[in-house]
Amino acid sequence: MTGEKVTVSPTRRPTFWNAIAWRQTTEYVRKLRQAIFRAAKDGDLKKVRTLQRIMLRSYENRCLAVRRVTQINQGKNTPGVDKLLVKTPEARGRLVDRLGETELWKPKPARRVYIPKANGKERPLGIPAVIDRCLQAMVKNALEPYWEAKFEDSSYGFRPGRSCHDAIERIYNLASAKGNRPWVLDADIKGAFDNIDHAALLDMIGNFPARGLIEAWLKAGYLEDGVFHDTEAGTPQGGVISPLLANIAFHGMEEALGVKFKTRTGRDYATELHVKSVGLVRYADDFVVFCRTKEEAEEVRQKLSDWFKRRGLQFSEEKTRIVHLDDGFDFLGFNVRRYPAFNSKTGRRLLTKPSKNSVKAIRQKLKDIFRRHRGATVESLVLNANPVIRGWANYFRTGTSAVTFGRLDHYVYGLQWRWAGRRHPKKSAAWKRNRYWGNWRDKNNWVFGKPDFRMSMFRLTPIKRHTLVRRFASWDDPDLEGYWETRMQRATAKSLSKFRRHLAEQQNWKCPFCGDYLLNGEDLHEHHEVPRNEGGTDAKGNLRLVHLYCHQAVHGKRQTTPIA
Repeated sequence: MTGEKVTVSPTRRPTFWNAIAWRQTTEYVRKLRQAIFRAAKDGDLKKVRTLQRIMLRSYENRCLAVRRVTQINQGKNTPGVDKLLVKTPEARGRLVDRLGETELWKPKPARRVYIPKANGKERPLGIPAVIDRCLQAMVKNALEPYWEAKFEDSSYGFRPGRSCHDAIERIYNLASAKGNRPWVLDADIKGAFDNIDHAALLDMIGNFPARGLIEAWLKAGYLEDGVFHDTEAGTPQGGVISPLLANIAFHGMEEALGVKFKTRTGRDYATELHVKSVGLVRYADDFVVFCRTKEEAEEVRQKLSDWFKRRGLQFSEEKTRIVHLDDGFDFLGFNVRRYPAFNSKTGRRLLTKPSKNSVKAIRQKLKDIFRRHRGATVESLVLNANPVIRGWANYFRTGTSAVTFGRLDHYVYGLQWRWAGRRHPKKSAAWKRNRYWGNWRDKNNWVFGKPDFRMSMFRLTPIKRHTLVRRFASWDDPDLEGYWETRMQRATAKSLSKFRRHLAEQQNWKCPFCGDYLLNGEDLHEHHEVPRNEGGTDAKGNLRLVHLYCHQAVHGKRQTTPIA
């Protein structure tokens, strides 16, 4: 492959990373994404392509792409085949300028690595080179808003503004005891990301301006143990644009199944599934279909089998099954099942609980943490265990998890005693109890740790159902800015401590330096308006809650020259 020609904005002075005006940069890209979305909704394809070309040439888009790849994404410290990492402001500025050069571009092959899966097997990932990841982030900002205007409402995976909890809440609504769709096609696609047909995917993408680059990434191949392998099918997991390409490949399932909606009086959008329609919920390549009868579920399976063949995909015969809600199924870590309930009008109640595999995995993870810290201090143990406990509890707090939380607290209590016993084998139980447990929270006499290093408890996370995202709502819809702002405020408030929540509320839940929402995947930092070395204090009036990298840029501006 000769490569794709990358064209950019006119030549400008070298980029000083810490002098970039992030507020204006973020706002420009956001407005341009909204313009692409609106043009797509209006069916003006010529305008869409024009705006997409502007996005691809945008200096602001380049800056945001480098920031996301080198500072925000989890793989920022994982190199590709070129073994290159970008960690300094100077290197990031040079990378922005490098992306602005006009040249024929041929992507480097991805670096193949493996990560463990929940079932004990390994999942292959393809890690592109840093510069390819940045180009993918730029292309994604141009392509995603167009498809956000087209994607089906049943799609929840890897879409801005949507999450696993939205998918689970949608499943809860479809599978509720009052529903009439008790049969479920619990589907699994065999090697979904590895077998997507390139021709079918590129045909769906159409005459997108960077179509050649996408084709080059798909066919770039990968290196494993120094050996090059071609990729004739599939979208490599690990690339920035791969989740979007997978969503595009799976687009059209609702149409294939004949999913229909009915509109409530006085509303201009469909809100309820038609009574005779099947119900679909999809998160990336994982999906379930709710049907009225077992025979209907068998028909759905056959329809989708034929539909997948045209995309180079097929069902996994071992894992795809048709089940009744009374038997239940697992989805995104939750178990969804209907139980008898004598105090219910229908005699049944639907519960979404942490699955057995999820509980088994968190128990093993905590056990490993305690084992690794046998000779460590209690402070070190608490600091390593707390993020795991809080993260797991926050994820499953939206389900019926109170009983599970209590059992896990009892399990952790046992781990704590065994840890204390190994650390002090010659001390009495009373001595260990007085040293490591105390009344440090909520009048509970059995809080493990120290007053300033207390181990969290699962049961301290309150159970609260997730508010389902509005039907057909898109992050790029300019008419829904107020709606998304309200959702982000609620989500941010739930994720912050009381003190930080107060700071965020004063700032309207946004970073005062870049103008983006605080909850955008970046770490947060408390910034002193008047530095402490100049007499500033930790009072609320002197603090601002900002993104960590915005904070670094503010302090770095003193050593840089502003961009002209």
